[in-house]
Amino acid sequence: MKKSKTTKDWWKEEVIYQVYPKSFKDSNNDGVGDIKGIKEKLPYLKELGITTLWICPIFTSPMVDNGYDIADFEGINPEFGTMEEFDELVAEAKKLEIKLMLDLVINHTSDEHTWFQQALADKKSKYREYYIFKEGKERPNNWRSIFGGSVWEKVPGEECYYLHVFDKKQPDLNWENPELRQELYQMINRWLEKGIAGFRIDSITFIKKDQNYESLPADGVDGLVSCKHKTRNQPGIEFFLNELKKETFEKYNCVTVGEAPGVAYDEFSDFIGEEGYFSMIFDFHYADIDVESGSDWFKRTNWTTKEFKELIIQSQEALQNAGWGANFIENHDQPRALSKLVKKEFQTAEAAKGIGAMYFFLRGTPFIYQGQELGMINAERHHMKQFDDISSIDNFYRAIQEGISEKEALNFVNLRSRDNSRTPMPWDNSQYGGFSNHQPWLAMTEEYPTINAAKNTVLEFYKKMIELRQNSPISPILKTGAIHFLKELPDSIIGYYRELGGEKIYSFTNLSPVSETLIVEKEVEVLYLTSHSTQLLGKEIKLAPYQSILVK
Repeated sequence: MKKSKTTKDWWKEEVIYQVYPKSFKDSNNDGVGDIKGIKEKLPYLKELGITTLWICPIFTSPMVDNGYDIADFEGINPEFGTMEEFDELVAEAKKLEIKLMLDLVINHTSDEHTWFQQALADKKSKYREYYIFKEGKERPNNWRSIFGGSVWEKVPGEECYYLHVFDKKQPDLNWENPELRQELYQMINRWLEKGIAGFRIDSITFIKKDQNYESLPADGVDGLVSCKHKTRNQPGIEFFLNELKKETFEKYNCVTVGEAPGVAYDEFSDFIGEEGYFSMIFDFHYADIDVESGSDWFKRTNWTTKEFKELIIQSQEALQNAGWGANFIENHDQPRALSKLVKKEFQTAEAAKGIGAMYFFLRGTPFIYQGQELGMINAERHHMKQFDDISSIDNFYRAIQEGISEKEALNFVNLRSRDNSRTPMPWDNSQYGGFSNHQPWLAMTEEYPTINAAKNTVLEFYKKMIELRQNSPISPILKTGAIHFLKELPDSIIGYYRELGGEKIYSFTNLSPVSETLIVEKEVEVLYLTSHSTQLLGKEIKLAPYQSILVK
């Protein structure tokens, strides 16, 4: 490993790239991306400048939720390859000084996991205590799962139900059981012994359930209520998270990134403070601005640029006060940022650069999701048969149940579908975009002949941003400098400066479809980066729609 790995907070120096393995590169032409495909593209990632690679789940799975339903924590799903190929990927990445992070999914398993199979086969088995079973003729309460329908599924041939916060094929693990927790910790440590750099930890705020299991007033026409109120970030979770850290992560100099929805800003220090559970967490407050709730896509918001700016500022200030942030605008559960944040007629390569620069220089570790660096946009699908994502299918039918027309429901799903970011990576303009020679598991975006990795100005811009943060005279400021937001600006402009040792670097982004003029205190000395061509006249800066600049 690189020497930086020996320092305590080495992960603050990283630029992390997220790969969705099913859609990154298909090496054996079966239409599905794989481990050898990732290995083949390591030189691309090295040239881009990233330093750590986070790979979404590659473990043995029936793929009901695209790998987040794990049947064997220590097996590799055959469609992705073998453990030997994974070991080769780790070794090859190490040669290129790229670290590897994996997804850690420990709130639930697949119903095909041997523990759950044994729990079903024998109610007296110790594995019955590894999950949450409740005896009774009726469902224990009216909680709705994140993917719709009741959280309770009947056990075949018994008057008994098991709990699943997500899909019925993803039964939740019973974290109240100390024996189960030890099994999980041992598994985590075996992965860390393999030499991986750490984990992104999936749905970790769901591991503690309110033990009274009471019903709540319904919040939908289905008579159910979101389970979040009773299963997410519940009192007592701190015991589990402290134990998890002590038994695993603390023993290794690894990075841990918590997917931590439902954590209030005043609790951030528990999660990412000096003694926090994780190195950093994702904050979804600004990412979910377009919907009232991340799991109810038909409840859209009419958000404004001013509100988005305020959420970014709140998020950054809370993260800085508590510890360190994981900054992102896209991931495997979010739509493409260009489609979400930019008005349709302005969804250009320039705007992709502009919104990229807006978040990339915030204080924290920047995350780039595959294809984001190409300026990819959402795919529009015309009927539900074209969707793969279970959450999209659930949201469509729930919207109709709530009285929304099929046309409108389809529109809501198109805007928010997780399939938007899961389309295959377009490497060039050949058939199937160089992803595969075989029809891919999910259709390509229509734009791939023109938006691909072969010749791409957004990609070149991302290389410049990474170079500035990682290897330039202003790197120390961009990596570790304090961040201060400029409050006296037009509503549509996000402005901040990074400061270290009295030296300041300014970022300005116009997040609106109209040009804006800024008057700054002193003339710009250096223009480090601009997403569009810029007019600098003395102390006056004219910003085009969705333009971002980095200046001194």
